[in-house]
Amino acid sequence: MLDLISTKEFAKRIRIESLKMVHSADASHIGGSLSVADILATLYSGILNISPSNLANTDRDRLIYSKGHCCSALYATLALKGFFPLELLESFGKDGSTLTTHISHHVPGIEFSTGSLGHGLPVACGLALAAKRLSKVYKSFSILSDGELDEGSNWEAILFAGHHKLNNLIVTIDANSIQSLGTVSEVLDLEPLRAKFESFKWKVNEIDGHDLCQLSQAYSSARNEETKPTVIIARTIKGKGVDFMENRLLWHYRSPNRELLATAISQIEKEI
Repeated sequence: MLDLISTKEFAKRIRIESLKMVHSADASHIGGSLSVADILATLYSGILNISPSNLANTDRDRLIYSKGHCCSALYATLALKGFFPLELLESFGKDGSTLTTHISHHVPGIEFSTGSLGHGLPVACGLALAAKRLSKVYKSFSILSDGELDEGSNWEAILFAGHHKLNNLIVTIDANSIQSLGTVSEVLDLEPLRAKFESFKWKVNEIDGHDLCQLSQAYSSARNEETKPTVIIARTIKGKGVDFMENRLLWHYRSPNRELLATAISQIEKEI
């Protein structure tokens, strides 16, 4: 059972470390890192069969993090869970660092390098199909952004997964409603998103992506699904936890200066 208090604190730490990393490197995508933090905190608090000690185990779960531009959140998650020293986060985005500003498989705990959108889900489908054919017990997870669903490769993979009944595939969409140049509805409207997935033979669970109980229940249900791939449409807030970043397109590419960083960290620390 998910420990709500510790998972909440874990998500706050992910947000704080992400803010510090993006500030230090003068990097981008902090809004999407803040929106996905509760999802990552839940997954790494007992949902995923992944740990620093089982990375060579072929029965470990796989997570393909397709929204690789929001890498600071996953790097922070892995460091906080002991996959590599927390101090390494200070090198984020620096010359020669393995912590590049898009997800790199050279980092312990990262299965696949991403950043070019639309690549993660096809790979996750392949891993799920391989598990079935090799009689492996692992689950294949993938995290996508909603804006990323503009890429046609995703819809080929969605069709493929439903056709092959990949019930060991669990996809989360961090649906924060904002992409690089505008809102998702303005750039290329995805709705009705639930109906689209259902028509492609998927099980759909649409939830509040910041509600830890809903996240935990959705993942538990997905692990027990017997006939269909599962998509969790997690409705989130871009820039979650920082009032001047929430639902602001500006913070797709902007990084906080020293004063704004201090304000942002203070707000997250005070969050109940």
